Amino acid sequence: MTRPDDTTLRKILDQTRVIAVVGVSPNPVRPSYYVARYLQLKGYRVIPINPGHAGSTLFGETVRARLSECPEDVDMVDIFRRSEAVPPIVEEALAHLPKLRTVWMQIGVQNAKAAEMARAREVQVVENLCPKMEYQRLYGELRMGGINTGILSSRL
Repeated sequence: MTRPDDTTLRKILDQTRVIAVVGVSPNPVRPSYYVARYLQLKGYRVIPINPGHAGSTLFGETVRARLSECPEDVDMVDIFRRSEAVPPIVEEALAHLPKLRTVWMQIGVQNAKAAEMARAREVQVVENLCPKMEYQRLYGELRMGGINTGILSSRL
């Protein structure tokens, strides 16, 4: 696994418009929820994917059970699943999302087989990183502690 350089990460984030988030939770304390919500607040259209909550609404979008139910204009798939679960997700994305440009695996998620499949179709792959954290780092939103809490405080 090779970490993409900052220029590549910035290009991915600048060119992405629609993100399907696989494994998103409707629970606001779960990382998948606040990452997806943050990305939406930054102007991305976020399509939630979670078979256990299919048909409900999250971030103003209907939760889909599968990537094959997504609109064709998805250009990034952000995966919040265990590493061993990634290959079938990438296979489905490659089969049903003709405009897919990036497969992004969250922190702790990496799968060489899935990455190879995506790269063979000229789809960029990011493993073991978080798009929220990379966005904040690249666009100057991180605080000294490494996180942006979104809470205003008078304490230094």
